[in-house]
Parts: sequence; structure tokens; C-alpha cells
Amino acid sequence: MPAKNERIPEQRLQKLQSIRALGVDPYPPRYTRTHSTQQAVELLAQAEKDGETETAEVNIAGRIMANRTMGKISFMDVRDGAGKIQLFLSKNELDEASLALLKELDIADIIGAKGVVFRTRSNEPTVRAKTLTLLTKSLQPLPEKWHGLTDVEIRYRQRYLDLITNEDVRKTFQTRSKVVSAIRRFMDGRGFLEVETPILHAEVGGATAEPFVTHHNKLDRDMYLRIETELHLKRLIVGGLEKVYEIGRIFRNEGISFKHNPEFTSMESYEAYADYNAVMVMVENMVSAVAQEVLGTTAVKYGETTIELKAPWQRLSFRDAITQHSGIDFVQYPSADLLRLKMKEKGIETDPKNNWAQLVDELLSKFVEPRLIQPTFLVDYPLSLSPLAKKKPGQERVVERFEAFCGGMEIANAFTELNDPIDQRERFAQQIKDKIAAGAAATIDEDFLLAMEYGMPPTGGLGVGIDRLTMILTNNSSIREVILFPTMKDKPDDKS
Repeated sequence: MPAKNERIPEQRLQKLQSIRALGVDPYPPRYTRTHSTQQAVELLAQAEKDGETETAEVNIAGRIMANRTMGKISFMDVRDGAGKIQLFLSKNELDEASLALLKELDIADIIGAKGVVFRTRSNEPTVRAKTLTLLTKSLQPLPEKWHGLTDVEIRYRQRYLDLITNEDVRKTFQTRSKVVSAIRRFMDGRGFLEVETPILHAEVGGATAEPFVTHHNKLDRDMYLRIETELHLKRLIVGGLEKVYEIGRIFRNEGISFKHNPEFTSMESYEAYADYNAVMVMVENMVSAVAQEVLGTTAVKYGETTIELKAPWQRLSFRDAITQHSGIDFVQYPSADLLRLKMKEKGIETDPKNNWAQLVDELLSKFVEPRLIQPTFLVDYPLSLSPLAKKKPGQERVVERFEAFCGGMEIANAFTELNDPIDQRERFAQQIKDKIAAGAAATIDEDFLLAMEYGMPPTGGLGVGIDRLTMILTNNSSIREVILFPTMKDKPDDKS
């Protein structure tokens, strides 16, 4: 590596040297900020109510986003985490040290300013600065179009630039944080206990997904990043913790799309003595309550559509929905070969390796899911799609499961949980057979089955996709817009 980082513009390095020559530390360890930009604006509003035209002195701090010089006067826009405020900088009012520093400042530098807050003739709340303090010298200029960075590759790879330059992006992630907090309050208010379960698993897990594999050196064995939290949370139900939930990262070694990222966040909950009907009611109440708390409304704009999240939500039969929209009643074609042939007649090309359950899921994804814009529960799924759900009484091939859809994508999945350990073992065995046939990793979690043998009460289980719910609540059509650091392909110049 060269002694001087060649990425740094020479002009900025020269200014850095000039600042040090002034006896100024360009990276001081601390600064006493008395007010955020928003608090400074509010302070002015209060002063004006009291008949004053300016406030007492404040110390604000933030990043320089614009600088306009007109003779002996400059105006700067400074942004912090709360918002933006203008600085009024007069050569007649700044002290000598601040005047010298002013010449060396650039867009993107982080500064502190001390002065009173007043309102300009254009009605702009403004700090009349008496002193400036350099807090961080930026060695990189903001992108040319810093006022609205649009290159998605840069936005996702360098999220810090995205957050600096795009106010809507900052609001999206602030909203996401509020959504998670609101979900916690809702679940805590219903008597659920938040818990933490392992991320490293000795077994693959119960979901049908490809895991990431790592290796534990001391134990000298492979381990798997979790593809679900379900089996550990159910152990807690067995142990007598009757209402539990976990919000955390899930890892699936699968493709990337506008609604899929290899690591994502879910909220899973389990409630003893509840079934999927009770969970359905909880979901529609939770989502509408979260929207009301975070956004102040249950009617949200998503694309060109207004989605009404208020309960109750529409309920549709899984079988009826697929039959109606695809023209294929999958129950009439009980094998993969028969169903594949029927799909081919309809002009639907399929992967010859897909089993019957995967073909049915393809019908759902292609014909039904994109049509479910308003919040909808699809209920009563085929047994082969749901190895952890309880059978619907009187129906051997149907289970008590629902998925919640909104904005044309799944946002939640729930079961009346299977609690028959013998039936569970048989279903796991079939699931493993299917996974091995598809070339995927497959193991049985014997400890989970042992826990089931001690007895798990009737239970309603739920998984909610936090990322997708946030997409709906922030009007974003890509999951990468709501994950701070989404998984990206290598850049062409990364392979050196």
C-alpha cells in the first residue's frame, strides 16, 4: 500500500495540512453540543412566541451540505441526525480563528457552530455564528449528485453515502427501527416473553432452505447458521414458557431478488393453547397497530395503490385461490408427473427436478401471490408444503396453516403446530428424503424430537418477515431498500 492513499484528492490533503498549520486539530475528541438542529428551530419558535426575535446562544453540530458565499457573507447548510439548519457567517462577526478556518472548509466536513438562532428575511431559521469548530475534516468529496445519490450500486455498497445524501433513505431506516420497537411493545403487551436462541446450530433445522455451513475448530465439526428459530422456541413451549417470541437474523443460502436477501430479520412467536385462527387475529391486529403507532394511519401508500391494513383482513382458501387464478386444481393431480404435465398444457415450463410440493408452490408464486395486494390470509395448505403443521380435522392432506400476503408478497406464515412426536418424526424423514434427492443438506434434530416426546401443548406459531413488512410501511418495492447492508455480488474489480 502506498504511503499516501491515492484515493484522497490532493486539494483535501493540502487543506488538512493548512488546518494543522493553524494549530487546529482536524479530529478533536469531543464537542459540547447544546442543541440538535431541530431543537434549535424549536427554541426559536418558543422565543418568537415570547416576543423575541432571536434565542440565547446555542452550540449546534453537523455535516456541511451546502456553502454559498456572497462577498463578506456566507450561508452554510448543516445537517445532523435530526434535520438541517442554515448558518449565517459574516466576516464582521466571526472571530479571527473561525475566519481562518472558514477558508479551509469543504462540503462534507463536520463542524460545530456557536451563535444565536434568528429568522432571515426569507423566513429561514438560521444560526448567526460567532465561532466555528472543525470536528472532522472530510477527505473525500460527496458524489457529484450528492443532493440525491441515485446509483443503486453505490447506494447499497456505500450505505453511509446513501444516508448522508438521501433524506428519504434516513427516514426509511428510522421507520424500520420504530416498526421493530412497536412490534416488541405489541408482543410484550400481550404477555409474550422475548427470548434469544442459538444462531449456530448443530442440525440444519426444520425449514426447507439451504443453510450456510461453518466449522467450529475446537469441536472439529461443521455447524449451520440458523434457517429458522422455530425448533428452539418450541422447546421453550415444552419447558412451560407458554408465550415466547424472538426477533433476529435468519440465514438462507439461496438466491437474491427484490424480496429475498440471504440474511433477513424475522419475528417468530409461539403461544400455547392457541391455534392458527387465534394467530390470524393477532397478526391483523399487530400489523394495524404497528402502522397506526409508527405512521399515524392504517392506510398506507404502496406503489400506486393505497393498502388498508385495518383488521379484519380477507381470508381465502389456498386451494380455491390457486384454482381460480391458475385454472389448475392441484388436488386433481396428486403426483409431480401429473401436475407437471397439466402445467405444461397451460404453457407453464417447470424445473424437472421439482417435486409436487414445489410445483404447487410455483403455482402460488406465479398466479396468486402477485394479485394479493390488499392484506389477505391464504388458509389450509397441502400437508406436503407444511411438515411442521397440524392436520386439519377430517382432512388427511390439508394442514392448519396460513400465510399472510400484502403488496403482492408473503409477509407472515403461521401454523397450528404439530405436537405429535411420532407423526413429526415421519414427516421429518420424508422431508430429509426430499432434501437429499434435491442435493441439499439434511439432518434430523433428535433433541427436538425428544423434547416433543415429553409433550408440547396445542400451540399456535407465527413467523413475520420484518424486512417485507417494512417495505410495505415505507413504500419500497425492493428488500435492499430496507436492509442497511444488503448482500451484493462482487464488483468486477474485487477479484484481484
